[in-house]
Amino acid sequence: MPLVEALIHSSDVFYHEDNVDGYSEFYAKHGCVCVEMESFALFHNAKVLGKHAACLLTISDSLVTHKATTAQERQNSFTNMMKVALESATKL
Repeated sequence: MPLVEALIHSSDVFYHEDNVDGYSEFYAKHGCVCVEMESFALFHNAKVLGKHAACLLTISDSLVTHKATTAQERQNSFTNMMKVALESATKL
C-alpha cells in the first residue's frame, strides 16, 4: 500500500474568506500537501499539553486538480487506510 509521510495544514477553519485565492501560496510556502480540519483539536490539545500527535489521512478531494471521490467510493475503497491504522495500533 502506498503511504506518504507529509506535512498537512490542519485548521479549525477550512475556507478563509480573506484569502480565497492564496491557499496555494500558503501550502507551497509551508510544504503542505493537503488541508483538513478533523484532526485540528487533536493537534491543538497536544501542543497545549506539550505532547506529540499524529494522524493518518486518506485524501478524498483535491483542491489542486479538483478531482473528488464520490460517497460510494469513500464508503467502499478506504479499507487499506483502516488496515494500516489497525496494524499500527497493535504495534504500540
